[in-house]
Amino acid sequence: MGDAQFVFVDTPGFQTRHGAALHRALNRTVQTVLADVDVVLLVVEAGRFGPADERVLALVPEGKATLLVANKLDTVKRRADLAPWLQSMQARHAFAEFVPLSAQRSGDADRLLEIVRPYLPVQPWLHDADALTDRSERFLASEIVREKLFRLTGDELPYTSTVVIDRYEEEGSLHRISASIVVERDAHKGMVIGAGGARLKRIGSEARQELETLLGSKVHLELFVKVRSGWADDDAHLRSYGYE
Repeated sequence: MGDAQFVFVDTPGFQTRHGAALHRALNRTVQTVLADVDVVLLVVEAGRFGPADERVLALVPEGKATLLVANKLDTVKRRADLAPWLQSMQARHAFAEFVPLSAQRSGDADRLLEIVRPYLPVQPWLHDADALTDRSERFLASEIVREKLFRLTGDELPYTSTVVIDRYEEEGSLHRISASIVVERDAHKGMVIGAGGARLKRIGSEARQELETLLGSKVHLELFVKVRSGWADDDAHLRSYGYE
């Protein structure tokens, strides 16, 4: 954006209720990211701040510039009702900025960047100007399938489920991708597949469409569902699926 480069580092959700090896690995990632970044954007729903949010806030290193981003402002009927909440948040932590916004509004997103800009260090750019991400297309494919998986299963499917790319091949203007959705129980497999395979088909269809837009080519996507009992608490399985 102009003469500034913004590099956003997303974190997995911090786990407060489960102690499986998977969740411990994800929590370590959260702590590492918070220590490494220049600015922390703590995104919460406007007017709400629960125990889980408190746990994450407690992880922020002392003295780290932290902005409270109050999202979903469009759902707040009376803006004046936010004032007491903002005051309580200010008493809770020395936030550098309070930024109420709605992420669906492009103008609000641009305003957030302008607020963040002064907190960025003066240094050479880390990436080329046209770089979108430093992650591979293979990784992005797994994330897109995973997003569709959890969005379309809602709260039914535990987060001890993951997506593994088994094959990723480019054949001219066609990408051939095979992915396995790994779950812990047969019942979870049924949730993913759905009645007559309808849910799995929809996951695949929506993921394929998004991948075609991202890659700018046709995509042939195959999805399989595999049961691996206890994988989320097995360090060897975690490493094989790319979790450290």
